[in-house]
Amino acid sequence: MLLTKLYVTRLPGGLPHEGRLIAGHAIFPCALGRSGVTHDKREGDGATPAGRFRLLYFYLRRACLLNTPWRLTRPQDAWCDDQHSFLYNHALKLPTRLNHEEMWRVDNLYDVVGVMDYNIRPVTRSRGSAIFFHLATSNLDPTAGCVALRHEDMRKLLPRLSHQVCVYVT
Repeated sequence: MLLTKLYVTRLPGGLPHEGRLIAGHAIFPCALGRSGVTHDKREGDGATPAGRFRLLYFYLRRACLLNTPWRLTRPQDAWCDDQHSFLYNHALKLPTRLNHEEMWRVDNLYDVVGVMDYNIRPVTRSRGSAIFFHLATSNLDPTAGCVALRHEDMRKLLPRLSHQVCVYVT
């Protein structure tokens, strides 16, 4: 059965960045933003925004079978986090003078990146950018505001995702 809903919550009694992702009957530990979850997201606050977000598509370092839209990540791929740009919170190509996040990371945390539709249509500058669903470190270190799963958990989850997945963050 394909999953259409993922639920993300803070781990009760845990540190602000410690969470769990519920996918059907499976529960996975996940990493959240270093400041926990917020209902008032701001650029650079280190918090994961609360709400319901569609997974629009995935960037993948290597091709794999997915039921959701995806594209291969290229070394020139970037994501704009420059609050003064009309391209704020959109994909970019390198090189650029704008503040940005590189999608081709050497730490491999962006080998799998789901783009969540947070603050994309419409975009409000300074309300947060590059809110992704991506790979976590093995220790589940905090993210800058994303939701992240360990590699082995992401590998188990990806084939089970429907082409219309919503992530509920509370």
